[in-house]
Amino acid sequence: MDKVVVGLSGGVDSSVAAATLHHQGYHVEGLTLWLMKGKGQCCSEGMVDAASICEQLEIPHHVVDTRDLFQTHIIDYVISGYEDGVTPLPCSQCNRTVKFPPMLAYAKETLGIDKIATGHYARIQYDSKGDRFQLLKAVDDNKDQSYFLYDLTQELLAHLIFPLGNQTKTQTREMASKFNLSTAEKPESQDLCLIEAHGSMKDFLDQYIKPKQGEIVDLRGNILGEHDGVHHYTIGQRKGLGVAYSEPLYVVKLDTVMNRVIVATRDEGGKKECTVARMNWVSIAQPSAPIQAEAKIRYRSTPESVNVVPLDNDRVKLIFPEPQFGITPGQAAVLYHGDMLLGGGIIEKDSE
Repeated sequence: MDKVVVGLSGGVDSSVAAATLHHQGYHVEGLTLWLMKGKGQCCSEGMVDAASICEQLEIPHHVVDTRDLFQTHIIDYVISGYEDGVTPLPCSQCNRTVKFPPMLAYAKETLGIDKIATGHYARIQYDSKGDRFQLLKAVDDNKDQSYFLYDLTQELLAHLIFPLGNQTKTQTREMASKFNLSTAEKPESQDLCLIEAHGSMKDFLDQYIKPKQGEIVDLRGNILGEHDGVHHYTIGQRKGLGVAYSEPLYVVKLDTVMNRVIVATRDEGGKKECTVARMNWVSIAQPSAPIQAEAKIRYRSTPESVNVVPLDNDRVKLIFPEPQFGITPGQAAVLYHGDMLLGGGIIEKDSE
């Protein structure tokens, strides 16, 4: 009997992933990572719900304390990013450092199991010609989570199963009811765990970063208003600026040195180029010459055609045919070819 360790957050997706594999004849063991204290989808009540699912399926449940890892790689990472005027993407960072590697290590070293699974909506296939595991978008485009998985390694992909990648969220809910799971009617989490735990990102950041008043200016340096802390803003933000202007204004740059928030109209804020650091090539080997791809610069953004130019030190330059609005340092730029995720990295800076 094949054995697999399923990461359980206490939500309906991971519950159905475990139930599906159990139904298929796998020997399933549940694993929940304790990420932080207090309220949050992956913690407190999430652990209780995960334990309930394991009891219902009559499978073992393990809890691993990863709070120190989460503090270092997520909380400290997010705080330092906002202090530097960038907008970090904690979910992909969490997958890369806190979730998948510790899960696989625990499964192998403690349980003697070399397969792990999660409720993520994505697909994996093996390319025998290139001797490489490839990461694909989920069938349900609205639920596809491949964007947050761009930093997974070949070693991790070789041991990973995504049972939900070939189905829709509606089908997952139907399966939860069919299996009579206790989480079948559980509402979907709408926020980052940090927001769930603290009420808002502003409340979370204000615990660590002291608000400091400064100026809101346009691209020409004209003072339009005041802000109460650069870390309260992000690139592309429109609401909550408190600035009167003839056209809608958006945040286009955060200057932590001058303690300024720079705003502009949407037309003024577009950029055709950006550099991306810490590139991880997933489905293809690192290219040595420019390639064409489609890039997503935000999770919900539409993939846009782009020319990808390799640089040194695992960096690339992205050149778009048309200016793109909302290119945000700290966020991920993820490259696709159709449904195949080629690779991705962290946006370093846009073109000046």
